[in-house]
Amino acid sequence: MCSGRIDLSFVLKAFFNGNDGVYIAACKLDECNYTTHGNYHALKMVMLCKKIMEYLRLNPNRLRMEFLSAADGNKFAATVEDFTNEIKSIGVFGKSEGFENTDDLKSKISKVMTLVPYIKIVTREKLLAPISRNREDWEDIFTVEEIREMFENVPSYYIEPDKCRACGTCFRSCPADAIIGGKKLIHIIDQSKCIKCGTCYNACPPKFSAITKLIGKDVPKRIPEEERSIEKRKVKEA
Repeated sequence: MCSGRIDLSFVLKAFFNGNDGVYIAACKLDECNYTTHGNYHALKMVMLCKKIMEYLRLNPNRLRMEFLSAADGNKFAATVEDFTNEIKSIGVFGKSEGFENTDDLKSKISKVMTLVPYIKIVTREKLLAPISRNREDWEDIFTVEEIREMFENVPSYYIEPDKCRACGTCFRSCPADAIIGGKKLIHIIDQSKCIKCGTCYNACPPKFSAITKLIGKDVPKRIPEEERSIEKRKVKEA
């Protein structure tokens, strides 16, 4: 399998499951068998994940990526052994980082896992940009500061019941099927499915402007199902 197919969520899930370390072996840079250079994509994903790990107070050395060819059997064995010894010296997942209860760390990782689509949107430009072959430059692709800012500014989207006209534009445009629609029914965003992409916010017709973007604020409670009818709401307001 091409290393470019290794998703950020795969690595996070591995740590969520309590693994002490994750080792990724990829083709040598500029020697891609499929001309897609997926190893460069994987490299940027790894560097992003390492900064997220720092943000979570999880030792980033628990994640390692090596570039190997099919002829590098000895190097593969040596790097795996070296990584295994390094993980042993770091210690048990979460414990050496000062988490008395690893469930607290797993809870943090779980929250980040739900935000993977949002993370990809925010970091899209850097993930797609060319990358230097100089290893010293890799560490600066992402910074802990920008990761912190990204998580502190996670948006939520809410459909204002009084403004929604059930036109269905947001419902049809949502890539995550996170909007509960219905004919002549006030639409609702299912926050558990929302990937924070903002597609609905941009798609909502300006004449309605029914969707509000919230940052640092709690999302209002969903309106009761019996109050979703636009016709009944008009009568009630009249």
